[in-house]
Amino acid sequence: MTVKKPLGLPPVLLIAAALVAGGLAGVAAVYVNGAGSGNAGQASGGTVASASQCQIPPARKAAFAAAAKGAVAAMTPLDPPRLLDGVGFKSPDGKDLTLKDFAGKTVLLNLWATWCFPCREEMPALDRLENLAGGNAFEVVAVNIDTGSDEKPKAFLTETGIKHLKSYRDSSMGIFNALKKEGLALGLPVSLLIDEKGCVLGSMNGPAAWDGPEARALIEAAGS
Repeated sequence: MTVKKPLGLPPVLLIAAALVAGGLAGVAAVYVNGAGSGNAGQASGGTVASASQCQIPPARKAAFAAAAKGAVAAMTPLDPPRLLDGVGFKSPDGKDLTLKDFAGKTVLLNLWATWCFPCREEMPALDRLENLAGGNAFEVVAVNIDTGSDEKPKAFLTETGIKHLKSYRDSSMGIFNALKKEGLALGLPVSLLIDEKGCVLGSMNGPAAWDGPEARALIEAAGS
């Protein structure tokens, strides 16, 4: 079965679209930083740092690197993997969360915005992935970073028939700025694969066919 690529465009055009979104995200991020915004009390800024608990067995690292191919070839393994510490966002009911709340799960952390065209095109594939693979061992954590109220992102999810992704939010863009500072987020969309200990195994800037077999194999390698 042929897996439809996000946007239905050639790789060169996909990259160009991602760069446009990245440029817009960069402008927004500079504006947020300049305004002194950043989720005070929510731990959204946080840090990404190497940690002793991110000692990944060589065989697992090799399997993950080998699985980064085809539709997910843009996933860049981190060497060494890094602990994602103190990076937070809001739950659908407005509670403060960090990735510690997902301990024990492999997580695909995806940052998106309604104004990011590649993000919007990628969302149905992320929703299908969550439907197929989501559960006690894995979750797609898609965090919207639109500024302002929750109305626009929630309306987008409803209008596009997104049924399985939860509505995680960070309207301060603190999570994006933290990842950008560490060189992990160059634009939008950005996706990180994180193991059950909270260690970032790899990062990808740009959209992907997350519901396809190559993406599923990469996620399995991350949790093996």
